[in-house]
Amino acid sequence: MKLFNKKGDEGYTSMLYGQRIRKSDPRPETYGTLDEANSTLGFARALSKNERVKEIIYKVQEMLFVIGGELATDPKDYGKLKKKIEEEDIQELQNLIEEMEDKIKLPKSFIIPGASLASASLDMARTIIRRGERRAVGLKEDNILLNDKILAYLNRSADLIFTLARYEESPDGGGI
Repeated sequence: MKLFNKKGDEGYTSMLYGQRIRKSDPRPETYGTLDEANSTLGFARALSKNERVKEIIYKVQEMLFVIGGELATDPKDYGKLKKKIEEEDIQELQNLIEEMEDKIKLPKSFIIPGASLASASLDMARTIIRRGERRAVGLKEDNILLNDKILAYLNRSADLIFTLARYEESPDGGGI
């Protein structure tokens, strides 16, 4: 299979089950933003020296793919999806946030990212997830977000990534 097929040269892209939409449609903008976040999380995972942090990042990366699949599915094909974001996924993030919060003291004010490469890359990923969250809110406002749980998942995942960045900066996480 070739990497290129020239089908996107005219400004259209394919949804998961074949529907063609404009690349400027807010759905590809949203799942493209989450793909960017996923790549940045991969960079953070490669930089981290902490196995638990790597496991958590990988889990979030997997779920961002699930969200991308949901966003790239036309409503008529939505029932074909094998996995969707559910309440249990959000609860898992909340449990992970609590796990990390027990290990660190969170700052009481804004932080300036950059204490370590791993924490800085996590902070980058967090801000990209927040942008994806804002894009997903736009989808909801336009009545094209099919699963409202995506909003809560993105919100919690950004909170979790913030917490992981602070953990990376801590002595237990490998930081200063």
